[in-house]
Amino acid sequence: MITLEQAQTMINVALAKGVEEGWKPLSAVVLDAGGNMQAFARGDGAAPGRFDVARAKAYGAVMLGMGGKAQMARAEAQAYFMAAVNGIYGGQTCPVPGGVLIRDASGAVIGAMGVTGDTSDNDAEAALAGIAAAGLSGEA
Repeated sequence: MITLEQAQTMINVALAKGVEEGWKPLSAVVLDAGGNMQAFARGDGAAPGRFDVARAKAYGAVMLGMGGKAQMARAEAQAYFMAAVNGIYGGQTCPVPGGVLIRDASGAVIGAMGVTGDTSDNDAEAALAGIAAAGLSGEA
């Protein structure tokens, strides 16, 4: 289980990472293992539509059990499958980096974090920094 304190730490650190690196304003969401939103924040200056992108990145990760980088590779190799999966989930997935699985100390998936606003690789880097700051492991 991800506590609210951990979720807020992940988000705060991810957004701060973007500011420190001089990236475009980030937005971040943390979902539990069932895909339910636990916390969200939109950085100062971030586009208002970023919630949906961050959530879709995280939702795809937790529902498929694979991070955004693996989803993107799968989409490139099996576009039909990933399009079908996105249809199954009502268009709620976004198979690109920035959707990161969150694992506990035993390796169990306990949720996912989605970050958006800069390049997908930078989004993933920010998510990983936030997850590590909360004492958990991330799989981009």
